[in-house]
Amino acid sequence: MSDSTAELARLRRGVVDVIPEGELEAKLATARREKRPLRVKLGADPSAPDLHLGHTVVLAKLRDFQDLGHTVVFLIGDFTARIGDPSGRSETRKPLSVETIRANAETYAEQVFRLLDRARTEVRFNSEWMDAMAASDFMRLCGHYTVARVMERDDFSKRFREGRPIGVHELLYPLVQGYDSVALRADVELGGTDQRFNLLVGREIQKAYGVAPQVVMTLPLLEGTDGVQKMSKSLGNYVGVAESSDEIFGKVMSISDDLMRRWYEVLEPESDVPRDLAAGRIHPREAKARLAEGQAARFHGAAQAAAARARFDERFAKGGLPSELVETREIEAQLPDELVLPALLTEHGLSKSNSEARRLIAQRAVRINGAVVTSERYHPAGGELLIEVGKRRALKLAFR
Repeated sequence: MSDSTAELARLRRGVVDVIPEGELEAKLATARREKRPLRVKLGADPSAPDLHLGHTVVLAKLRDFQDLGHTVVFLIGDFTARIGDPSGRSETRKPLSVETIRANAETYAEQVFRLLDRARTEVRFNSEWMDAMAASDFMRLCGHYTVARVMERDDFSKRFREGRPIGVHELLYPLVQGYDSVALRADVELGGTDQRFNLLVGREIQKAYGVAPQVVMTLPLLEGTDGVQKMSKSLGNYVGVAESSDEIFGKVMSISDDLMRRWYEVLEPESDVPRDLAAGRIHPREAKARLAEGQAARFHGAAQAAAARARFDERFAKGGLPSELVETREIEAQLPDELVLPALLTEHGLSKSNSEARRLIAQRAVRINGAVVTSERYHPAGGELLIEVGKRRALKLAFR
């Protein structure tokens, strides 16, 4: 296999779409001939303060580009965050304050370097050019695309059919994202599969401004710990890259076996564990523990990840919780897809009131199956829940 073939194979591994086919190879050949790196763009709106494992799917591909000598442009959408990405939305996003956006952007800018090489990364903010754009220039941008084309988006057309409001500012989001690619002169832009429409708009906007159109690469979306919806901070089904090794390990151990196989496919596509699991050479719990340890090691190193596994085993596998603190209650009901934790904690005597329960969750004093919960809504993956509140209260609920 030639160097160029191996390079292309590495970059395509785990990718859903490369659009248009063949153009990535052509751009790589031009970059080698001209001895210049490609500019590979990823945009992220700082709508929440932390990055999670879902973000790392694309970040890992960016690192592949860097390892091959190319430049990553990590674009923080501090301007587009004021609009809110309508991708996959059934309703208009609530606008974020400038202060919230700025605070979230600071954490994004630091957390990406848990995976990316600082020396080959440009961190940019799209307010650099959008805040400076005159009204006449913005009108020119809007003239390069039609309402009919924007309304081809599934989420817009569905909302329109259902009579749900669509803000005019939402229609402008793909145009602004596309103009970012003009300003940055992006050769390649990456995103999740839900970003396909926006990324393709970027190609059209670049052509309109006389810039060579970018290659679009989409990567799979990662389901959250509930195994149903896309990983999201707002849904509480996420594993944050800035969380402790114990929290990462515990959250991964809480997922279902089916979801574990999916996470291996997306997060560790080169692992032999799924094949060993299918052949019966490894127990599902051990496979899940290796996945949990591997993800903890990505952000905290092998030593801390191994220590987190040892603490988890001591606490759960070896009965580390004092037996007098654990009562098992069998619930004669099917496990719901979502639990409202304040009500659940109060109902089972783990808090005096819903307001106290909410305060305990905010203080990160509540754990389920070893992982700290930070959302009042919890999406369980299995039929047993070991709920701990502080250091003195613990209860196991077994749903039938």
